[in-house]
Amino acid sequence: RVLFYRPVGERRRMLQDCDCLFLGTVCFLWIVYLWDSYLESRQRRLFRTVDKVPAELSDVITQESFEKARSYGLDKSNFSFWHSLYDQLETTAVLFLGGIPFIWAVSGRVTGWFGYGPEYEVTQSMMFFLITQIISLILGQPWKLYSIFVLEERHGFNKQTLGFYVKDTLKKLVVFTSITLAVICLLLHIIRWGGDYFFFYAWAFCFVVMMVMVFIYADFIAPLFDTFTPLPEGELRSAIEKLASSIDFPLTKLFVMDGSKRSAHSNAYFYGFHKNKRIVLFDTLLEESMLPAELKPKEEKKEEDGQGEENSQAEAVDKKEGERKARGCSQDEVLAVLGHELGHWKLNHNLKNIIISQINVFFCFFIFGLLVDRQYLYTSFGFPDSRPTLIGLIIIFQFIFSPYNEIMGFLTTQMIRRYEFQADDFARQLGRSEALCGALVKLNKDNSGFPIDDWLYSAFHHSHPSLLERLRAMRKHL
Repeated sequence: RVLFYRPVGERRRMLQDCDCLFLGTVCFLWIVYLWDSYLESRQRRLFRTVDKVPAELSDVITQESFEKARSYGLDKSNFSFWHSLYDQLETTAVLFLGGIPFIWAVSGRVTGWFGYGPEYEVTQSMMFFLITQIISLILGQPWKLYSIFVLEERHGFNKQTLGFYVKDTLKKLVVFTSITLAVICLLLHIIRWGGDYFFFYAWAFCFVVMMVMVFIYADFIAPLFDTFTPLPEGELRSAIEKLASSIDFPLTKLFVMDGSKRSAHSNAYFYGFHKNKRIVLFDTLLEESMLPAELKPKEEKKEEDGQGEENSQAEAVDKKEGERKARGCSQDEVLAVLGHELGHWKLNHNLKNIIISQINVFFCFFIFGLLVDRQYLYTSFGFPDSRPTLIGLIIIFQFIFSPYNEIMGFLTTQMIRRYEFQADDFARQLGRSEALCGALVKLNKDNSGFPIDDWLYSAFHHSHPSLLERLRAMRKHL
């Protein structure tokens, strides 16, 4: 209708502009995909050709551990190749076949069955989001299942059963979809109500949502999926509290999370605002002797009737327990890892990230405000006679902003890499250089991390420097 009442020449020019914008967007998405594929191929070449431990690491990494990491990295890279190709073909098909306007129309018909006509745009938008979430979940399951139950299982990292995975996936779907639907509903109302300055109100709303989520996630949402057990009184807890006190970190609670029920990968992090900071250690980060009693592996019962088969089973159990005890970090290494993490706090890295991200969000909403009423954007993506706000958000933030998002992603990666080196140096200043080097090597081994990266691939994809880069930086001061 918008085009119908314009002169024929102007209509033709508008349609040509729409075609150019659409094709330009698709072409850029393919350029990004081909560039990422080239970077992946460079890293994959390293996995295939570097089959010996680098001389600099020969004293800390065995050939066996190196081979395991190389095999794991190569399998992940091959999986990523096919998964990325599928995602790219799927996105291209959705755009060329009109998947977005089709699902929008279906959403309108569904809401119409309940008596909500086209004038209820927010209701239709929520239905659109719900349908796309379900479709995305279904289409993504084969890849997710293969990743967890084939790839991760093959390399000894998967700890989930199929039943646990199904329950966990459904729980996540319900919780996060409910939260997202509420946020979308309120955001769309703010954009419609905000007038000429809606971009400011939209940014302020997103900032409030982020702050609220930080407050409620750890206490109300995360416990729905994981168990957080207070670290018991003892030598490790006392040492951590002493470390926190030495740099004025306002530690209030200290937890161990049962990450081992999902994966053998390990991690540690802190969260909280102002004077209410908490530290969380994955149980896979700690040696078995340091774990709370509730999280220690249950001892296997062994019969003593002398049967050969039972002896064989006992040996297998002993071997498994020995491998578990060999994993994890010593107390000094755990403290070095926490020294690194607390360095992020002391150096205000998290605060800087929040400020930069909020400036970026404000800028994006401001540009969105300039573009949201331009009909040709909607026409280009299959909406010639309407301008749904949610569709505008998708078109502008996901497609029109894609060049900007790529640049910001690269710059963010470089900034975080710099932060990681600074946090390592902070741990060094605490006198924990050797322990941190030992922890990095041990965590790299436990996680089957490949210790070297292609420099160009790493610059675009790794926010954390490789083990070799970090050890080189640390050894300069040893």
